[in-house]
Amino acid sequence: MARRYDPERRQRIIDAAIRIVGESGITALSHRTVAAAADVPLGSTTYHFASLDELLVAALRQINEGFVAALRAIDPRPAPDLAHTLARITGEWLAADRSRVELEYELYLAALRRPALRPVAAEWTHGVVDHFSRGTDRATARALVALMDGICLQVLLSDVPYDEAYAREMFGRVLSS
Repeated sequence: MARRYDPERRQRIIDAAIRIVGESGITALSHRTVAAAADVPLGSTTYHFASLDELLVAALRQINEGFVAALRAIDPRPAPDLAHTLARITGEWLAADRSRVELEYELYLAALRRPALRPVAAEWTHGVVDHFSRGTDRATARALVALMDGICLQVLLSDVPYDEAYAREMFGRVLSS
């Protein structure tokens, strides 16, 4: 029997994994649940991803792309409005789709328990730090990324709404130190 050519199968598997984690968390992820959600044979999931960690790595890479693209669109050179821009973009990201942001952080923080995800989590951090380092020193760039993560986690983990004015002030303090 000839194998059916399906060039988008791998992508459908990644998309299904993202949906499952977004709806039910990482603990609900299995090759079987992904195969069912992607409408592919079980063997396809193990063919493309030998382990769940490999699948999670692909999902984390894909999920990070949107926010990284938004951040890379920012001119990192010091300017009076950089703190404003960072605060605005962070607020837009949080407001656009809260469940998507929660999913991103769930995958990002899964690296604490899944060493295979650590390099991908580090890629995101290093990439953003490298970008901001074009306009400031590396320590300040790292502080901006840490502040952004901290503010986002506080908003996600509490019922406190995002406060753009507070974020702008804090980004400004980091940039002026």
